[in-house]
Amino acid sequence: MKPIELGHLSRPGLLQLKALPPLSLYIHLPWCVQKCPYCDFNSHGLNTEQRQTTRLGLLEQERYVQAVLRDLESSLPLIWGRSVHSVFIGGGTPSLFEPELIERLISQVRALLPLAPSCEITLEANPGTFETERFKGFAAAGVTRLSIGVQSFNDAHLKKLGRIHNSEQALAAVAEAAAAFKTFNIDLMYALPTQSLTDLKNDLDTALSFSPPHFSIYQLTIEPNTLFAKYPPEALPSEDLSYEMLDLITHETQERDLNRYEVSAFAKTGHRCVHNQNYWLFGDYLGIGAGAHSKLSFAHRIVRQVRVRDPLLYMEKSKIEECLAQHDEIRHQDLAFEFMLNALRLKDGFSSETFYERTGLSPSSIESPIMAGVQKGLLKVEGNWVTPSALGFDFLNDLQSLFLVD
Repeated sequence: MKPIELGHLSRPGLLQLKALPPLSLYIHLPWCVQKCPYCDFNSHGLNTEQRQTTRLGLLEQERYVQAVLRDLESSLPLIWGRSVHSVFIGGGTPSLFEPELIERLISQVRALLPLAPSCEITLEANPGTFETERFKGFAAAGVTRLSIGVQSFNDAHLKKLGRIHNSEQALAAVAEAAAAFKTFNIDLMYALPTQSLTDLKNDLDTALSFSPPHFSIYQLTIEPNTLFAKYPPEALPSEDLSYEMLDLITHETQERDLNRYEVSAFAKTGHRCVHNQNYWLFGDYLGIGAGAHSKLSFAHRIVRQVRVRDPLLYMEKSKIEECLAQHDEIRHQDLAFEFMLNALRLKDGFSSETFYERTGLSPSSIESPIMAGVQKGLLKVEGNWVTPSALGFDFLNDLQSLFLVD
């Protein structure tokens, strides 16, 4: 599918946005050494020869970066004149790419787009794909924030999760990140097969001993179309134990001055993830790269786009400016639910002004579900500010479903 023309997107419609929201850029680098059994992202394992060296060929890296930049160039008319506040290079495992290629990518993005002076540039990395000094190379390339997919410091749990690194490599990677970056994030998972509260406490103590400015932790969930969906792991913690684990996480992070500002995200003052906050408050993002998703606003409509998923096909399609696989306008009646899917994940919630600015809908259009949320003890309302309660945080799906339209 060729890029959608700006004239088509600018035609009159039901929506009337007074201003466009902040804009972010997402760049997807889709390769991993091997695909994890729980992962439902668009990631592709290396071939047998490459896996032995845990390296993606330099020629393939260069071809892919060229394709991404062609994709960006062909998409520029959709975002003319808009400043980019954050860039997120995700995957896959972007740290498979050489620092020199990441530097070239970032410098070309800067040449094509007006980046805000304080633009946050995040790169995802895995412990099994770095050597000493490699993270410093990413910092020198222009990356300002590193996110490390540790998942666990327990070798037995790492093996059950299909991770390629061990605890020693994880410790070395976090130490390297702490030395190279002022802001870095550690990703952990909990409710793992056979995991006990003591196991989780050990993982938390190890992660938090590095004083990470940002910390994310996610419950292992069995997603459709994953290896775990076909072959579910045994000995998963019970629902009650999973809640006890979440209570432990909340307690331990508070003890280390990490503020829980989103369901799964904790940060010290001044280190919240700008990019993810823009997602959660229904900001815009242009997604480029194989399988990348976009959400873009125009005066009279808000659209979502998806790129071609297969990396080799994506690289070919970029040559003829046909990277799009899907383009849909968000239905007017779905906008409130789409907004709530994100904003209700934030501990601070949202203001009625932000809801109006980002959706074009009157705050009165959501009075009924908000009152229902208050009555159920899932929401709190103070003036024009709406926040999820502690109960709403624990039962987020129930809270979000109040805004579904039949």
